[in-house]
Order: sequence, then structure tokens, then C-alpha cells
Amino acid sequence: MHVRHDPDDGDGARTLATTVETAESFLSQARGLMFRTSIPDDYALVFPFGDPEVRDAHMVCVPFDIDAIWVVDEEVQHVETMAAWTGRASADCDTLIELPAGAASGVGVGDRVRVTEESA
Repeated sequence: MHVRHDPDDGDGARTLATTVETAESFLSQARGLMFRTSIPDDYALVFPFGDPEVRDAHMVCVPFDIDAIWVVDEEVQHVETMAAWTGRASADCDTLIELPAGAASGVGVGDRVRVTEESA
């Protein structure tokens, strides 16, 4: 699986992550990245929720910064770099994607971010 970014201007589609884990169960969604000491540079944790609604993300027990992307129907609604231990944010989404800090650089509201089976 891959996480792909397609900018709104159509210039420079790129892969954000090639090591993708999905958090589909209630427990895996509740745990998220808590208690991990790090994640690989090419990693993404994807939370597929189904219906869009406001979703919270927090950094309790996460000792490293991350980038989070809130997506509805593959369209970016919000992007935020979240600080270790204290970060908290929320936005409307049907999918939440968590990446290493800096990985979502250049991703903006209105861009498309999608989880695919292949890199292109």
C-alpha cells in the first residue's frame, strides 16, 4: 500500500509513504501511535472511518512530532504538524493519515491524498 499526494495544481504527484498500516479496529484507532518510540520515514498510519465527521487527534504518549492529514473523499480538509506529547487537533474527515513530521510538506487543503495498492 502507498499514500499518494496529488497537488490541486496538478503539478508533481508524489508518494508520501510506502509502509502503510491501517487502524481499522476500535482498539487500534484508540492506540494510534501511542507508546511507539519512532516511525520510519516512509511510514503512514491510516484511520479509515467511513462517514465524514469531525475527528480528533492527540499526541498523548507519542514522543515525536507528526504530520496529520484529514481527508474527505480523497480531498484534503486540513493538514497540521502536531508536537510530541502535547499536540491536539481536529477537523472533518472520513480518513485520517498520520505521517512523520515533514512528510506532508507541500500538502494543502484541496489537494488529493489517496491510499492506493500501488505507487502510481
